[in-house]
Amino acid sequence: MLIKRHALVVFAVGLLAFAAAGPASAGGLRLTSAEASLLRAVNQTRAAHGLAPVHLDAALERAARAHSAEMLRGNFFAHGSVFARLASFRVSGPVLGENLAWGTGSYGTASGIVAAWLASPEHRANLLRPGFTRIGIAAPQGTFLGNGGATVATADFAGR
Repeated sequence: MLIKRHALVVFAVGLLAFAAAGPASAGGLRLTSAEASLLRAVNQTRAAHGLAPVHLDAALERAARAHSAEMLRGNFFAHGSVFARLASFRVSGPVLGENLAWGTGSYGTASGIVAAWLASPEHRANLLRPGFTRIGIAAPQGTFLGNGGATVATADFAGR
């Protein structure tokens, strides 16, 4: 779905019957300023809806960063095999979800990305799912699909 100028969001959520493994330690991971802003915007939105924050998970973070980097490098925008990709990073949980977005200018900011997710019922469902407790978030910037200064965001969620 195209949202105004140069902003695109895609949604995926699914149930996996993996044995629930505890979240990986996020120790040692340092978020970029764009990632930290997006995480803050996600948790501010959840708090505004009476929900607990999601916490950074190292495996989800690695998966999100790898996917955003691959999309940026390959100049494509798609989920691909979300659950196989997350499993390859040893992510498990009874419920997994992924939100993607890309945009330039105000559409590529944390607030622009979260606003686009809130405007989409499927993305909103992931963002505001009470059972999601863990997240990995990526927001690299570069030239994407011919647009300079684009942010290509991936948010991978896990929980119940």
